[in-house]
Amino acid sequence: MYSLSGQKVLIVGIANENSIAWGCAQALKAQGAELAVTWLNEKAERFVRPLAERLGAAIMMPLDVSEPGELEAVFGEIADRWGRLDTLLHSIAYAPKEDLHGRVVDCSADGFSLAMDVSVHSFLRMIRLAEPLMPNGGCCLAVSFFGSSRVVRHYNMMGPVKAALESSVRYAAAELGEKGIRVHALSPGPLKTRAASGIDHFDELLEAASERAPTHQLATIEDVGAVAAFLASSAARNLTGGVHDIDGGFSITA
Repeated sequence: MYSLSGQKVLIVGIANENSIAWGCAQALKAQGAELAVTWLNEKAERFVRPLAERLGAAIMMPLDVSEPGELEAVFGEIADRWGRLDTLLHSIAYAPKEDLHGRVVDCSADGFSLAMDVSVHSFLRMIRLAEPLMPNGGCCLAVSFFGSSRVVRHYNMMGPVKAALESSVRYAAAELGEKGIRVHALSPGPLKTRAASGIDHFDELLEAASERAPTHQLATIEDVGAVAAFLASSAARNLTGGVHDIDGGFSITA
């Protein structure tokens, strides 16, 4: 129904084969896209580089969004090598453990600020850097979670952070729509990922989600990837500003 042949895509957030970003990268590659893949640091490189090589990534670089200049270096390489960017996927989030495991009202100012910077503002920075590389339009994707709009036990401060991310998606979509740049959030239900392992009692949430979802199935990274590939395609050219639930209907149940 659609092809991403010739698209240039930046993937940020692969940690291992269970990562949402890995599922998205595979789907985008399968539809013909050429990829740029980043990893957090030297420790992460030994896990991510082999995956990037399996995808035939044309650009492979480190990227810690909290380190000055690293994000600009990635986009500089994309500008030099490709001269444009069609799609970017932001699939990173972070909160200090001591803040994540405590009450929202008790989280520290520094911890909340860091979580907002890595999880939200870095997406806006990426969009700003991508904008001049998308003269004919493009697609910017972030990853959220339904804890943004509903209280999920043990999700704690990441709830307000993801709420800010989703609001940022809507505002960015409104501001860039006339340029043909579309902005979306992918919102899968509970998934077994490295990031999710940091949430207390996450196995209980997985079990409850599977029981409550109308399909009685948890979403997979492949499910998320399929939606990402569609949104990146010309078939979705008139869709923007959405938060797309990919959760077997879990989010519609009481």
